[in-house]
Amino acid sequence: MKKIITTIALLVAVISSAQGQFEQGMGKAFQLWKEGKNTEASAMFERIASADKTSWLPNYYVALVNTTSSFAIQDKTQVNALLTKAQDALDVEMIKDQDNAELYVMQAMIYTAWIVMDPMTNGMKYSGKTMEMYAKAEALAPENPRAVFGKADFQMQGAKWTGIDTKPLCKEVDKSIGLFATFKPETPFSPKWGLDRAQAALKNCK
Repeated sequence: MKKIITTIALLVAVISSAQGQFEQGMGKAFQLWKEGKNTEASAMFERIASADKTSWLPNYYVALVNTTSSFAIQDKTQVNALLTKAQDALDVEMIKDQDNAELYVMQAMIYTAWIVMDPMTNGMKYSGKTMEMYAKAEALAPENPRAVFGKADFQMQGAKWTGIDTKPLCKEVDKSIGLFATFKPETPFSPKWGLDRAQAALKNCK
């Protein structure tokens, strides 16, 4: 009995230590990202993903950091490298779980980044796929504000070419702001970004 208790105590200690390391690592990676050290943040998230195969979050943030970084870069070779890294990281998690709405939103963002890089070449190739990803995300999680806003925002950005009426889309953006207010992330590190973008989009509507 004493051995069993000792074994359990050791196991709890190991699990607690692993959780502590995960949280410390994630906290450090977020701090690097906040400081604008995107490459270092991505590398830290990659290290956490290699050490912890149970959480989808580190690879998700590898994808998010590299994708958002790509929007600020003009050099197509650099953008290609960033989006390839983002896709590779996301693929690892998509294989494990096809029912995570956040992963589909992330995939839609990667497709959007390809379009932004080269609209003439990639617009036709990725527009339909982007909408498909947002539709899957919304079907899985209708209350997810990033899924609702992302889909509406993507259509609004393309309205200058498609000529669609943006009034219904503005209503969807407004709806997403309400969802941001009630959305409860599962963990302290779960995605919660997007409210500022939705608010800015709504201002443009008005």
